[in-house]
Amino acid sequence: MKRLAPLLLALLLPACSGDGAAGIAVPPPLDMAHLTRPATPNTALAAPAGFTPQPDIVTQPYGVPADALYAAIRRVAQAQPRTYLLAAYDDRRQVHYVARSAVFNFPDLIAVQVQPDTTLIIYSRSVYGQSDFGVNRKRVAAWLTALDAALRQR
Repeated sequence: MKRLAPLLLALLLPACSGDGAAGIAVPPPLDMAHLTRPATPNTALAAPAGFTPQPDIVTQPYGVPADALYAAIRRVAQAQPRTYLLAAYDDRRQVHYVARSAVFNFPDLIAVQVQPDTTLIIYSRSVYGQSDFGVNRKRVAAWLTALDAALRQR
């Protein structure tokens, strides 16, 4: 019975049926400067002060070379449970991931971009639903905490 619920759910929500990044279309590069968030409370944004739209979490310049920051955030993301690479646009220092929920395999999409001034933008959003019960914000905060720890160990 435990495995039946996700199978039935996959009939209604096709992106829930795949493993890893399967079932999710590869996104084109995201224009972070023109990001539009939905009205639903199922997204989270970390970005520098003054960013539009207003971030939930403000990021500061990291004081390391942009390429080193990009490599570090990629390592952090790849170490997260049930998180899979969807697309990488290394020339833009932008990478996209799919994170799957443990029980129902719901996919969330996470876009990360390192700016030339070594600030970081992380945009995490649910594929399905109106609310995410704070999961996206918790994920962004956890990634930032893990990034800070990784950079201190350098």
